[in-house]
Amino acid sequence: MRRFAAFGTAAGVTRAVYGVLGRRRNDERWRRTNHAGRTVDLCAGPAVTLGAALGAGSAPAALAVLAAGACGAHDDVKGDHRRGFRAHGAALREGEVTSGAVKLFGIGAASLVAGALLKEKPVDKLLAGVVIAGTAHLVNLVDVRPGRAGLLVLGLAAPGLLRGAPAAAPMGAVVAVLGDDLAERTMLGDSGAHALGAAVGSAVAMGNGRLGLVAHAAGVVAAAVWGERATSP
Repeated sequence: MRRFAAFGTAAGVTRAVYGVLGRRRNDERWRRTNHAGRTVDLCAGPAVTLGAALGAGSAPAALAVLAAGACGAHDDVKGDHRRGFRAHGAALREGEVTSGAVKLFGIGAASLVAGALLKEKPVDKLLAGVVIAGTAHLVNLVDVRPGRAGLLVLGLAAPGLLRGAPAAAPMGAVVAVLGDDLAERTMLGDSGAHALGAAVGSAVAMGNGRLGLVAHAAGVVAAAVWGERATSP
């Protein structure tokens, strides 16, 4: 029953917030041009962030989701053309704090705090933090076409339903807006992609022991290395 409650809460909150924000979709601050040159709104991002956070059923997971969504929203508003850790690191060395640096340190710190609260042993705390931050990065990494991030979240979270309710929250949030995302009426943006990734990562952290955490951490680190190579000139 807890799984259904988490799914329903996340889906209901996401849809309600999305409907409220939709009243502002004609505001230029909420509009972007997607890969195909179509104008879409950014309403889905804050909506899934709140939905996934409220459906998480855990204060540490909600913290990670809200922090990831907030840092992603900052990038949606203030972001520039630079991509990859090296580009943002170079800017930071020159004294410029880019939106990418805000995401790196903000999401990283929140993930480590959440991991520390979710696990008992120091090694597991660190691994959980890596999994949460790395999954947030992974979902954002694939968010280059309509529906890709949402479908990845569903695929990553589905096995977690066998272990408990936490994985149901990001799934419910995604389902609430996936149709509009695929139809290119809205987009998750960095806010929604990072928040959903953090929600999935938190569910993975809660549902796995050390061996599972090691496997997931290795996977997200490998994805981050691949993504850095793919985005570097």
